[in-house]
This record gives sequence, C-alpha cells and structure tokens, in this order.
Amino acid sequence: MLTVQAPSTNHFLIRALTYLMFMMFAMTTDSVGVIIPEVIRTLHLSDTAAGAFHYASMSGIAVVAIFLGFLADLIGRKWTIVIGLVLFALNSYLFAVTNTFAVFVILLTISGAAIGIFKTGALALIGDISHSTQEHTSTMNIVEGFFGVGSIIGPLIVARLLLTGVSWKWLYVIAGSLCVVLVAIASLVRYPQRIVKSSDEPINLSRTLRLLGNPYALGFSAACFLYVAVECAVYVWLPSFLKDHRPSSAFMAAYVISIFFILRAAGRFVGAWVIARWSWRTVLVIFSGAIFTCFVGTIFGGANAAVYLMALSGVFMSVIYPTLNSKGISCFPKAEHGAISGVLLFFTCLGAALGPLAMGVVSDMFGGLQAGFVLATVFAALLFLGLLYNWIANPARGELLRSDETDYGLHE
Repeated sequence: MLTVQAPSTNHFLIRALTYLMFMMFAMTTDSVGVIIPEVIRTLHLSDTAAGAFHYASMSGIAVVAIFLGFLADLIGRKWTIVIGLVLFALNSYLFAVTNTFAVFVILLTISGAAIGIFKTGALALIGDISHSTQEHTSTMNIVEGFFGVGSIIGPLIVARLLLTGVSWKWLYVIAGSLCVVLVAIASLVRYPQRIVKSSDEPINLSRTLRLLGNPYALGFSAACFLYVAVECAVYVWLPSFLKDHRPSSAFMAAYVISIFFILRAAGRFVGAWVIARWSWRTVLVIFSGAIFTCFVGTIFGGANAAVYLMALSGVFMSVIYPTLNSKGISCFPKAEHGAISGVLLFFTCLGAALGPLAMGVVSDMFGGLQAGFVLATVFAALLFLGLLYNWIANPARGELLRSDETDYGLHE
C-alpha cells in the first residue's frame, strides 16, 4: 500500500459528520410514506404514479453507487463527501420552487444520486477511522442507529408541517440547510491519510464491476438484498395490510410503524455494544431466525398478531443490515472500500425497490396483501438460511483475519 500523508485526524468531528449525514438523508428518504398520500391528494396522482417518489430516489442511489462508488477510492473520501453534500443541498432548495410532478421526480432522482455519492464516501471513511473489523461493525451499527433516528424525525417534521398548513416540500429545505452545515464540517475536518492501491490496476468502473464476480461481494450483497426486502415489507406494505384486515387494537394499528422504527433505532445503538461482545455470526443467525418467526406468526395470526410481531421485528432487524454491510466491506482492502461500498449499496437499493414491487405484484395476482406477506416470509426464510450457513461454515473468516492483520488501525 502507498499512503498519502494528511494532518492529524480529528476523529470526533469525523464521527459526528458521518452520524449526521446518515440522519440527514434518512429524514428525506424515510418520509416518503407520509408524503405520498399528500401528493396523491394535491397533485391528483394514482398510487402507481405516486410510488415514483420512492423509486426515483432509490434508483438514483443505486445507479450512482454502482457506477461512481469508486470515486471515494479515486479522489479520496473528503472530496467525494463534499461533492455529494453540495449537490444534495443545492438540489434540496429547488423543491421549494416547483409544484410539478415530473420535476419532483427529477429532483428526487438527483437527490438519490447525491446520497449515493456521499454515502459511499462515508462508508469508506468508516474503515479509515476503525482499529479493527470488530470496531468497524460497532461503528456501523451506531451510524445506522443515527439513520434510524432520522427515519423517526423526518416523518414527524412532515406531519407537523402539514398540521400547520405548510407544504411537505419544506422538509427538503430543512434538510438542505442542515446539509450546508455538514458541507462546512466536511470541508474543514482533518481526514485520516488516504490509502492508495499500489498495483497498476486503474481505479475505475471496470474494477468495480469485477467485484461482482467476487464470492464475498456477491454473498454479502445477496444478504443485504434479502434483508432490505424483508424490512421494506413492514414499513411499505404493513399499513395497507392493516387497513384491509383491521386489528382489534386501534392504538397498535396507528403506531406500529413508529414503534418499529423506534425499536430498530434503539436496537442499533445497543447492537454496537452487543456486536463488540458476542460473535457477530451467532447474533445474526439468532436475530434472523426471530425475524422469520415474526413473519410466520403474522401469516398464521393475522392482523391481531401482525401489529405486535411486526413492531417487535424492529428489535431483531436492528443489527443485521449494518453488520452485513460492515463485514462485506471489511472483506476487502481499504483502498477498495469505496468500490465495495457502492456494490453493497446498489444491491441494498435493489432490494428496497424490487422487494415491495414483487410483494405488490403477488398481492394483485392472488387477491390481497396476505399473499404479499407470504412472499416476504420466503425472503425472511432465505435470509435465515443464508446466515445459518454463514454461522456453520464461517466463509469470510480468512478475509476478515487478513483485514485485521494488514489493513486495520488508525493512520495518523
């Protein structure tokens, strides 16, 4: 490895920047469920058309993640983050000056692209500030915990705006203003020294695409895809399922998604402590088994069981995605963390888009969302089986040991 020296790193600001970035973009992406009914009402859209508010941003993230993920390795973490944040901030302010559906979709796509740029830079940066693969995983759980906080704050802001007669568009103005602060921090903070690959292989899209043939990249990407498909089943389709099959508890029907998000966020902060003390493979196989059990209980117990089991599943979902993401990234040298982050993020967004879409198609084919949740249960079963294999065979052990021995440690 060839290293490029940088001034002494301010690790507190680096971590704060990373946490706030994840919280900020979650405020927008996870508010879609609250925004869609409002745009259907004001813009007179069909459900299918309004769904573009979800798919546009996810598509933007996915395309940029796979095609430009290598930027964090090519030009460094700092400038990748700054470019993405500046684009996100400028784009966010444009929401305030339009009322056209087509323009909204374009802005959401650009917003997703900006997230794809700075998120891959931030994911690569987490490896630079970690001492070991275990610390990397704990930090990733904290980062995703802040994402969970953003998932709670964003919908609350939108709800408050609508109650006071203010457009949901101001959520993006608020996020854009927070983003300006993050740009200032990102521009001034001292980063860890840059890791540059010493081989003659160019850092470009071709190198990223070659990662798709790597078994570790494919394995962790498939697990991320399945996890996100399962998670989206809860917050995308559960409200509609409960409208069709009314549970006896009106309170749980109204607040199950909020409880799910709160438990998921809290579980990630606790998960940082849990992962540091117990085998990550054991934790993931137990928690994925519990998620599968929750979905089976929903299938056989109906809406009355679903409101409690789906809320509870937030606890078990909490540590799975950040841990899978962390271990997948840690299987590769730091000089490739931008590229592999992009690959994992691409499959994450693919799961977020195709999972709910497949559930909707199956539900239409078989006459109700019960069938869609059967499909989600199949996704949960496949995730559990994959993590059971990981627990038994431990296929990534050698790569993670290599990373601990050769890559991890703070570079001052």
